Amino acid sequence: MKRYFPLLLLLLLGTVSRSQQTNNNANNANVRLANQYYINGEYEKAAILYDKLYTQNNRQEYYLSKYVDCLLALEAYDKAETSIQSHLAKYPESSTLYVTYGKLLERQGRQDEADAQYQQAIDHLPADRFQVIQLANLFMAQANYDLAEKTYEKGLKILKDKADFSYYMAEMYRRKGDQPKMIHYYLESLDEVPARLQQTKSLFQRFLYEDDLAELQSQLYERLQSNPDALQYNDLLSWVFVQQKAYDRALRQEMALDRRLGENGMRVFNLGEIALNAHDFPTAINAYKYILNDKGPTCPFYMESKRKSLIAKREELAEGGSFNPDELKELETEFETFIQEVGTNAQTALIVMDLAKLEAFYLKDLKKAITILEDLKSTPGVNDFLLAQIKLQLADYYLMDGNIWDATLLYSQVDKAFKEEEIGEEARFKNARLSYFAGDFEWAQKQFDILKASTSKLIANDALDLSIFIMDNLGLDTTARPLKMYADAELLAFQNRDQEAEVKLDSLQQQYPDHGLDDDVLYLKAGLAEKDRDFQTAANLYEEIVTQHADEIRADNALFKLASLYEYELVDLEKAKSLYEKLFIEFSNSTFAVDARKRYRILRGDQVQ
Repeated sequence: MKRYFPLLLLLLLGTVSRSQQTNNNANNANVRLANQYYINGEYEKAAILYDKLYTQNNRQEYYLSKYVDCLLALEAYDKAETSIQSHLAKYPESSTLYVTYGKLLERQGRQDEADAQYQQAIDHLPADRFQVIQLANLFMAQANYDLAEKTYEKGLKILKDKADFSYYMAEMYRRKGDQPKMIHYYLESLDEVPARLQQTKSLFQRFLYEDDLAELQSQLYERLQSNPDALQYNDLLSWVFVQQKAYDRALRQEMALDRRLGENGMRVFNLGEIALNAHDFPTAINAYKYILNDKGPTCPFYMESKRKSLIAKREELAEGGSFNPDELKELETEFETFIQEVGTNAQTALIVMDLAKLEAFYLKDLKKAITILEDLKSTPGVNDFLLAQIKLQLADYYLMDGNIWDATLLYSQVDKAFKEEEIGEEARFKNARLSYFAGDFEWAQKQFDILKASTSKLIANDALDLSIFIMDNLGLDTTARPLKMYADAELLAFQNRDQEAEVKLDSLQQQYPDHGLDDDVLYLKAGLAEKDRDFQTAANLYEEIVTQHADEIRADNALFKLASLYEYELVDLEKAKSLYEKLFIEFSNSTFAVDARKRYRILRGDQVQ
């Protein structure tokens, strides 16, 4: 008999196990069916199953809660109250069930009794973090934020650990609309867990409006006074300054953090990039100067800081619209001196390319710019991609200088070497544009049609515009002469021969009055006025296109340009906002509609990611 006992025991255990598995399967099936009945609004059927599940599962409160929800939907209030009271008689510490009872009483208009049950829920809270959060969430689900606040206050009192609830309390105050307290508790959470810094920035980016930044700044100053070593607050203060576009103040914070933490200058470099993109050139220059002087040549950002410093100085000079020759020559000397010190090589190639741009566009010395790039092209160690960039820039300068053959040769070389890449598509687009300038419109249009599928949004949009433009204007006349005159004017503008371009456009208007190119002529003239920083004239011309040529293909382009002028140059933000709104409403299919909606929302004060 003894030898059969182990076998018998295994058989019994297997039977029990199979029985439990069968019960579990049946239980799961009933849960799914009850939930489905509930979702479908079949509350009577759902109530029967939840009642059964409550009995079979050791009177689990979840099933009772769902059962009561069904009875509430059926308005079977007496039955629901009896069930809750029966459970509370056995389990008086069940704090969440008091909330269910309160909901039942509130549904019947018994508000005072409901409030008493809600207070009972808080009074019966155990010293358990999970249950505190669970109860607070129940109150928040009812939008009863005052009771959620009392719940957390009770939790803080019985657990004596603010880190347990600060993050959740911040969320509660956010939903309640109490921004100062939301900020306070997010900072409390950050105080306890500094690693939450990036997460906290993201939350503030989503939930703070411009008016709230002053409150955040004030709270940060208070915390730094009491805890000056909490570097996460310095970092966050810098972030606030960036949001306020006070880049110089942000820079002071970033430099202080870089020194205190013994970092490699990355945060200062990044701030310089932000300032440069925002056209705050003095702050950008100071950021790069810090890296050049304090970090030195061993810093990984040294070379790029030198390059960006020179770019910032160049753009600062250009910002006023008129270039002081002496200052430009000083900048040219600074470029050349630095290149002589470090040598011309693959590492300094981008700086050399920037010097060529200075010569071509600012000092108006195309020959020197071309010579610089021809020498750079043959520099040892330059990789294929960088060589392609040099060739594209050099080809542009050849085209500006009237050397069409060398320009198209270089464009073609880049196209062939990078056929499947974006830089190859850029070369293809420029070659097609060159054919357009030369008057070979049909071939150019075929190339633009292909480039409409470019992976680059910019190239695709430009190709689409030019394809439609050629197609529309070739069909207007028996001669292509007006289109050729316009293409000639565009080439002259590209070559910085702006006065000659104006003369060509005037001639086109005189010879072909009331032509379909009228809006295009106005558009190109507006672009020339912008280039000359005559922003009011440009705005008037764009306005004329929008009002007099609203059905032409340049209308949406002109409207976006006009809105941008009012936003950035003429600084009439209400006017800009109304123009962006007009664009995305009246030109909803425009390629500018998405950007216009985004700019409109930013000007309205929305938080846009």
